[in-house]
Amino acid sequence: MSKVRDLETVVRYGLCTSCGLCESMAGRDRVEMVVSATGHLRPKVKTKLEPALLGRILAVCPGAGVTGPSAAEGQPMHPKWGPLLSLQRSWAASDAVRHKAAAGGTLTALGAYLLDSGKVEAVVHVRASTSDPITTDSLVSRSAQDVISGAQSRYATSSPLRHVMRLLDEGTRFAVIGKPCDVAAIRALGRIDTRVSKQIPYLLTIFCGGEANLQTAEKIAAFHGVPRKDIALFRWRGEGWPGPTRVSARDGRVFDMSYEETWYEKGKPWTYDLQFRCKICPDAIGEQADVAVPDGWVIENGKRIFREAPGVNVAVARTDAGVRLLRDASAAGALKLTPCSFEDFEIMHNDHTRRKVSHPARALALFLLGQPNLRIRRYRAWQAMRLAGLGGNWTAFWGMVRRVLERANREPLPR
Repeated sequence: MSKVRDLETVVRYGLCTSCGLCESMAGRDRVEMVVSATGHLRPKVKTKLEPALLGRILAVCPGAGVTGPSAAEGQPMHPKWGPLLSLQRSWAASDAVRHKAAAGGTLTALGAYLLDSGKVEAVVHVRASTSDPITTDSLVSRSAQDVISGAQSRYATSSPLRHVMRLLDEGTRFAVIGKPCDVAAIRALGRIDTRVSKQIPYLLTIFCGGEANLQTAEKIAAFHGVPRKDIALFRWRGEGWPGPTRVSARDGRVFDMSYEETWYEKGKPWTYDLQFRCKICPDAIGEQADVAVPDGWVIENGKRIFREAPGVNVAVARTDAGVRLLRDASAAGALKLTPCSFEDFEIMHNDHTRRKVSHPARALALFLLGQPNLRIRRYRAWQAMRLAGLGGNWTAFWGMVRRVLERANREPLPR
């Protein structure tokens, strides 16, 4: 296997997650996250990085390596789902937040509660750009209302960690709401920077379907006859659950499509076009977070359905800090919690199973083909392979071989 030795290799071989931590560590004058030709945010290296700095960046880069959670004594560690200290259905106590958010508004409610309670001074998160609605801005919010302004899904590329080092340097105590790979980057940073454990007490995440490129949103808008320059609003989900995918044009036209029409109806001129790094991800379910928050889909006849309903999440506490946070937010009246069975949880999120258990076979294919690859530790590879079975491992292995032969793991460097 060819070793990842620089950021250019991370980008060229499709390993970048777009987190933005490299920009934060090096400074924007040396590394800047820019939109590449593939429609993803990627680091543009402006000046050569000295070996010590480059080594620190690659030590935390979730495109170079990820290390899973340790199994603490007595802590439940599921072979597929990782740490599961508690499972509860959850939603924001505020009806307005619950309706606005992509699902039940749990992450928004937790971010707002952390600020209102004084547990943190700031929350790092993302929000749809006000200047270019299909793009996503990284925010540092210091009020509950600012956190609420970022509610709703952002399926496209985002770099929420661009401000992390500045906040650490300022001595700010803050929480991070990001993708599972963003959380992995912060955990890795904590292994080389002691300030992280003191200043970032809470890491919150979603269950991630993968990062699509900006062209996906452009194609959806174009389907309704709205070119990018005329988009006034692009909303993936929210204002209901799941809520419509809405495109608003600057001339006042509004177009809505249901969740099922957007992603499951055949014949649409777009797909959920994931970046390569997402296809080899060992952890789209946020094992390293304190709390991971997926949808709490409605189940009928043993299957999940997407009929509109009052929004509900599942709050998955993965650490003792996560358990306490959910308990305290509920006691303060910020969050509603009800029981969720493990059986229902598995039905809601069985779509994560194949990618979760196939990562060892895909990594093996990349290794044998001599491709730069993600260094994966502590994600229970042998258990995953047993769960995948002979057929699943074979399919994943040869699927990755085909992708490499088709150069699907290659990207141009940003200009």
